[in-house]
Amino acid sequence: MELASTPASERSDNRRLVLLQAGLLLILITWLYAPMASRLLVECWHDPNSTYGLFVPIISLFMLWEDRAGFAKLPLKPSWTGLAMLLFAALALVIGTMSSEFFLSRLSFLFLLSGIIVFLAGWRHLFAMLFPLGFLVLMAPSPTVVDWLTLPLQLTASTTAAFLLKLAGVSVIQQGNILLVPGARLQVAEACSGIQSLFCLFSLAIVYGHVVEKKIKIRVLLALAAIPISVAANGLRIATAAIALQYWGLEKTQGIVHVFSGWIVFMASLTLLFGLHKIIATSAAGTRGFAAHASLP
Repeated sequence: MELASTPASERSDNRRLVLLQAGLLLILITWLYAPMASRLLVECWHDPNSTYGLFVPIISLFMLWEDRAGFAKLPLKPSWTGLAMLLFAALALVIGTMSSEFFLSRLSFLFLLSGIIVFLAGWRHLFAMLFPLGFLVLMAPSPTVVDWLTLPLQLTASTTAAFLLKLAGVSVIQQGNILLVPGARLQVAEACSGIQSLFCLFSLAIVYGHVVEKKIKIRVLLALAAIPISVAANGLRIATAAIALQYWGLEKTQGIVHVFSGWIVFMASLTLLFGLHKIIATSAAGTRGFAAHASLP
């Protein structure tokens, strides 16, 4: 069942009513989700693998703000189906809280936001806001996904680092996630799997593609390219740490080298991602120019 849309002369009053309803719902949401939100913020602040999540809602809000003019032009067509979505979100929150399934509790917040938008404004508004809302999922990836990726990333990073060390002429023996170099032994722990930089670079690639690129195919390509770039960059960081461990010892390697090599390699990854987009965009423009020239009589 669809609620009737208002005439154009009454749109301003209708929007004020929507804002009032949204304010009341905001109070209710704050009361329901305050415990979960505080727990998530503490996790993002203290867990190195989740620190980037602090910036995800800020970026999402920025994207919504940038598109505010487009949202204002959409007609208000509230739908009762949004109420069903709200009830589903509340059920998911209860189940997630009682079963200590925190990811489900967090996911219920997205269901809740979607239900509010549909109930107050309609499906067209939800579809228009789908990308910024969906981006919030990256704030807290599923623990199952994180656990599933960590070990393969450890092994891949170890293999990549061993390959780079051999290219540099360093004698190295790889035993799983352990690298043996002359006079030193380096273990690639879970914290060094690169999963933090992977999620962070992947998130930035999605935002970057959304902001600067109009073609969906190129956006997807940039997001996918972030994965091998991040993996290769982490392998380079570990190889650098192995060389530093060999020549400078454990103390310096765990200190300055470990901290700054991570930032330097991540910035290099961003530069490589931007450069890749430049190459793709230039190649696409050249192809279009050649096709246009070839079509001339």
